[in-house]
Amino acid sequence: MTTLTHRARRTEVGKNSEKKVESEKDMNQDRNQDNEDTGDSKDIRLTLMEEVLLLGLKDKEGYTSFWNDCISSGLRGGILIELAMRGRIYLEPPTMRKKRLLDRKVLLKSDSPTGDVLLDETLKHIKATEPTETVQTWIELLTGETWNPFKLQYQLRNVRERIAKNLVEKGILTTEKQNFLLFDMTTHPVTNTTEKQRLVKKLQDSVLERWVNDPQRMDKRTLALLVLAHSSDVLENVFSSLTDDKYDMAMNRAKDLVELDPEVEGTKHSATEMIWAVLAAFNKS
Repeated sequence: MTTLTHRARRTEVGKNSEKKVESEKDMNQDRNQDNEDTGDSKDIRLTLMEEVLLLGLKDKEGYTSFWNDCISSGLRGGILIELAMRGRIYLEPPTMRKKRLLDRKVLLKSDSPTGDVLLDETLKHIKATEPTETVQTWIELLTGETWNPFKLQYQLRNVRERIAKNLVEKGILTTEKQNFLLFDMTTHPVTNTTEKQRLVKKLQDSVLERWVNDPQRMDKRTLALLVLAHSSDVLENVFSSLTDDKYDMAMNRAKDLVELDPEVEGTKHSATEMIWAVLAAFNKS
């Protein structure tokens, strides 16, 4: 066996070891992601998209408000934040020419599967796209809001229905057919109201009993969910059960939070840039 063959084999072993280490890092990041919020139930794990949809659904009717035209883009923003929090994507480092969050491109960190179909589908799109795109552009592409016919391939289709089916599989929703005069519609009423109330209570507490008045000290997933709930126009659903005085306090604190300057907050120590980049994108749209 030649020295060159020895070297080739050592190189191959080295590459395989690197891939294994990277895969293990991704798995550990996913586990850390699951265990981050210690106040949550350990039985059911929901993605940010599933949580946003659950907050937007009418419990008995099983569908979101017909007047809500924000939730589609909100769900796509949730996909980007979820991928970033799982260590799959990140924003390119700031430069002299690209300091603003909205100017910086989304880069691939790892293409290891997450186990979620929507997340993995988005990951494939990001991996295959050259040149790279910004957060705002990705939200538009994934929603299908583009005039470029060559970019329509990036649209994620039937997102609400696919997320709802995930929630059905997790025992939180059920599936029914309802007749609306001229057409039949598949609906997904809430069956596990305990899980939804847990989610609502967590968000209420984050701006009331557990309010810290500093986003950098907040649980990252809770912060992301507040931003997404606001951007998806479902925050009203979260606070509607509160008394008048608590409702006003909660809404004012949430408003103060989402009206912070994303460019300033995104540069702070331990900040999750993708959360603030998504908020900046929604503020601009």
